Amino acid sequence: MRDDDDDGRDRGPHNDRPTRPRFPDRYPPDGPPARPILWYAAFLLLGVALGGLGITAGTYLVSRFRAERGGLDPNAQLRTTTPAAAPDAEEAQRETVFEKVRPSVVNVDVVMVKQGRWDEAPSELQTSGGSGFVWDESGRVVTNYHVVAEVRKRQGTELRVVLADRTAYTAALIGVAPDNDLAVLQISAPKEKLKPIQVGTSDDLKVGRTVYAIGNPFGLSLSMTTGIISSLNRIIEAPSGVKIPKAIQTDAAINPGNSGGPLLDKTGRLIGVNTSIATPNGGNVGIGFAIPVDTVNRVVTELIQSGRSLRPDLGVKLYDERQLRRARYDHGVMIDRVVLNGPADAAGLKGCAYSPRGVVTQAGDLIVAINGEPIDNVEDYERVVRGLPVGGEAKVKIVRFPTKEMELTVTVGGV
Repeated sequence: MRDDDDDGRDRGPHNDRPTRPRFPDRYPPDGPPARPILWYAAFLLLGVALGGLGITAGTYLVSRFRAERGGLDPNAQLRTTTPAAAPDAEEAQRETVFEKVRPSVVNVDVVMVKQGRWDEAPSELQTSGGSGFVWDESGRVVTNYHVVAEVRKRQGTELRVVLADRTAYTAALIGVAPDNDLAVLQISAPKEKLKPIQVGTSDDLKVGRTVYAIGNPFGLSLSMTTGIISSLNRIIEAPSGVKIPKAIQTDAAINPGNSGGPLLDKTGRLIGVNTSIATPNGGNVGIGFAIPVDTVNRVVTELIQSGRSLRPDLGVKLYDERQLRRARYDHGVMIDRVVLNGPADAAGLKGCAYSPRGVVTQAGDLIVAINGEPIDNVEDYERVVRGLPVGGEAKVKIVRFPTKEMELTVTVGGV
């Protein structure tokens, strides 16, 4: 019996489900034909072979084309070199200074040490760094205070000094002088590795003279730059906020990482310690500053002797300079107060007298010269006093109100 539906498909007597529809564009009812795998592989190999042949032929044709145009010569030989000209006097001087001072310059790194598991070696991470130089054969190294300040504030850090031959030593901090931005370190290196720098003087420096800076800018060890002394007797600010007088200004390129490195004269003598730059963007713009070597020599010696450096002080507090000028004092600095039992008090200097309401009733002594050097303003005062030896005597010339001039001897104190 035949069961025909409206769609014209034949359904069997015992199966009410339609048979599989036929899609002649896919495959016949008896299943898909066998795939010609061998034919596919053959065509693939043929394609690869033809591709390789094409590349080879292309390479050959390009090479032939270049050879015909003269671009290639299989018989080409090395060019004959031209000997270098002998260095001129300035070049020879720079080379001599670098080779002379190079063994004295070091890298100073602050390293964070982290202990891992019990079976792992400690890991190290450099957190900051700068430059320095060997001071003596006992292994003392000089650098800036701000280069090593982090190790005093942050637990888990230590100091590492890397010599010019790239040997590294853990360093101990002997003493710091934040008011002068100087620090002295100690390393235990063999004596034959320690090449102390030659120390000059800053009193005979002149603007225009040649200077060299060697240091570790941006981590690039033993980089040398050259320039001139651009100015003298600049006042710069120490990390403590105190002013450092008699600083040297130079246009020798000084960048981050140069801090603590030496500023040298044309013979390789130390004339200053590079410490800061004036810059709008953090990079060198030709204005760098160095702490004068006379200050360095004095402060470093004090740090080695006692671990601390005293800042010269006369034991006075100065009256506000702007108010003093408004009061028609056109030069000098006025003592506002003297420190009880301090150097100025012991010498008989007097400060201002005040009413119970805090109004000045009597002008204090006006300091106009110290040891013969004129004192016109606070900047002059700070510059001259910072150069006085602690424990020494200073001749202080004053004008006592209203017009009495006198000179008193003050024993310089230290703070």
